[in-house]
Amino acid sequence: MNFLAHAYLSFDHPKILVGNFIGDFVRGDLKAQFDKDIVIGIMLHREIDSYTDQHEVVKEAQEILKPYFSRYSVVITDVFFDYFLSRDWDQYHSKPIFKFAQEVYGLLDAHREILPSSFLHMYQFMKQENWLVAYGTMDGMKKSFTGISKKTSFRSKLEEAPRFLDAHRETFFSYFQAFFPELINFSRAKLQEIQQNYDTLQT
Repeated sequence: MNFLAHAYLSFDHPKILVGNFIGDFVRGDLKAQFDKDIVIGIMLHREIDSYTDQHEVVKEAQEILKPYFSRYSVVITDVFFDYFLSRDWDQYHSKPIFKFAQEVYGLLDAHREILPSSFLHMYQFMKQENWLVAYGTMDGMKKSFTGISKKTSFRSKLEEAPRFLDAHRETFFSYFQAFFPELINFSRAKLQEIQQNYDTLQT
């Protein structure tokens, strides 16, 4: 999943959200580097990604994309799902998306000293362009795919992904509706499991 989903799936736990955001940017002995709740957030991030990668609904969505976008179908489904989450945010959270996003940026700013440099480089653009809100608009999604395409080693055609979504909007929305409630239940249960078993878990 993409950044907005990881923020939402931290269930309003501040340090867990910080860890959930940087899960792709850290390596090594996590317990030696970060506070307990941040480590739990990193571990939750990885569990969410693993669950998503293995889910049959997500795989089915990616199969539609693969003939056009090949290996980048994974990235595209992540962004498509964040588009639907941001667009329909008020169905999932009582706090308006604009306020939620600003609180997330404020929280990350407050923990800037422990954020990996590789994350900080990307984060400056995230905050400046308000990605968490922009994901829910077609223009914002276009900018996101254009930015990602500039970093790819091969011809990705990612800039064509928004047009593809326009043509198959209801299909991908049905995948999101089928998948996301299951992901919420999984993440809530997995967070509780990690918290309960933290002292015995290896990082």
